[in-house]
Amino acid sequence: MYNSIRIGIVGSGFAAQFHYTAYQQVTGIDVKVVGVTSLTKEHRENFAQKRGIKAFNSLEEMLPEIDVVDVCTPGYAHEEISIASLEAGKHIVVEKPFTGYFAPPEDKNFKGNKFPKEKMLEGAIDSARRIITAALKSKRKICYAENWIYAPAIQKEAEIITKTKGQILWALGDQSHSGSLSPAYGIWRLSGGGSMVGKSCHPLTAVLYLKQVEGFVRHGKAIRPKAVSARTHEITRNPRFIDKGFLRTDYEDIEDYCHLHVIFNDDMIADIFASELVMGGAHNWLEIFANNHRAKCNLSPVNVMELYNPKEEQFTDVYVMEKIGTKQGWSNPSPDENSMFGYPQEIQDFMKAIATGQEPKSGMLAASDVVSVLYAAYISAERKGAEVEISLDSAI
Repeated sequence: MYNSIRIGIVGSGFAAQFHYTAYQQVTGIDVKVVGVTSLTKEHRENFAQKRGIKAFNSLEEMLPEIDVVDVCTPGYAHEEISIASLEAGKHIVVEKPFTGYFAPPEDKNFKGNKFPKEKMLEGAIDSARRIITAALKSKRKICYAENWIYAPAIQKEAEIITKTKGQILWALGDQSHSGSLSPAYGIWRLSGGGSMVGKSCHPLTAVLYLKQVEGFVRHGKAIRPKAVSARTHEITRNPRFIDKGFLRTDYEDIEDYCHLHVIFNDDMIADIFASELVMGGAHNWLEIFANNHRAKCNLSPVNVMELYNPKEEQFTDVYVMEKIGTKQGWSNPSPDENSMFGYPQEIQDFMKAIATGQEPKSGMLAASDVVSVLYAAYISAERKGAEVEISLDSAI
C-alpha cells in the first residue's frame, strides 16, 4: 500500500498534457505528479513551469523521487524507458503503442513499408516479452494506457456482457480522422507503423478487452484472438490522389488506411477500420452484435449537444471536438471529451491498481495481445490479405 503515489512523466507533448490533467482528477487516493523529463530542455521546462512541477534533466535523475513512471514518448522509446523504470522498482504507465518494431539502429535507410514484416512481428513480440518479463521480475504493474477500454460506452457494454452472459458474435469498429498532430507520426522508425498501430489499436483493444470479459464470465478464461487478415493502403501517396489541402499528407513510410479481420479462439469475429482520410472530427465508434443484444458505442462524435456557429472567429477560444477542422456551421460539441474517451477513468483505475495491488483493466494481457495482432496483421497485408495465425504469450 502507498500513502501517496508520486508520478514522473517522460515526454512533454500531447499525451503528457492530458495524462497530467487526468492525475488531477483522481479521487480517494493521494496522487502527486512530481515532475517531468523529455529530450528537449525547453519543452520540459515549459511543461513543468506551467504546472508547478520539477523539470528533470533525465529519467535517471527523476527515478529516486517517484513511484510511477508515465511513459508519454513516441513508441520507439517505450521499451528502454519501461525496462529501466521497472528494474528501478517503479510501476509504469505506458501510452500506445505499448511497443513495436521501429528500426535496426545501424540501418540508416530503413523504410517500414518495405521492411519484411515477419522480422517486425518477431521483434515486436520479443520487445513486449522483455517488458513483461521485467515487470514480473520486479513485481511492479504494467498499466497500458488504452483509454478506449475505460470509455463509458465500452464499460457499459462490459457490464451488459457480464450481467447477461452475452456472446459477442461480431464486432465492427473504427477510429479515423484527418491525420495525427504528432510530428513523429508518419515516420516508422519513431512510431512503429501508421494507421494500423496508431489508430486501429484503439477499437481493436476495446474488442480484445470485451472478449476477455466475455470469456472470464462464461468460462473463467479470456477469449483471445487466433488469426487475422488485413489490408493496408497509402492513399495520400497514390499518384492519383488529388490533394485539396484538408488532409495530412507528409507521411514518410507508413500506411494511412487499414482494415483488419480478426478471428477469436471461439471462432467469432471482428472487423476494424482506421484511416487518416476522414474530415469533420474524430470518428471513434464500436458496434457490438451479440447473441442477446446489439450495442452502438459512440465515443466521437456524440449528439448530446448540437451547435450552430455562423462565424468561425467567434469560437477561437472554444473547444468543440478533436480534429473538427472548422467550427463554422453545425457541429456536435463534446461537453466532456476526455471523459467520453476514458482518460480520467483510465488513470483512476491505474492508481487504484497500484495502491491496492490488483490488476488494472488494461494491463499486460491487453498490451501483449494487441502487439501480436497488429504485427501479424502487417504480415497479412504484405501477403495481400492472406490469413495469419497469431502468436500469443502463453505466460500471461
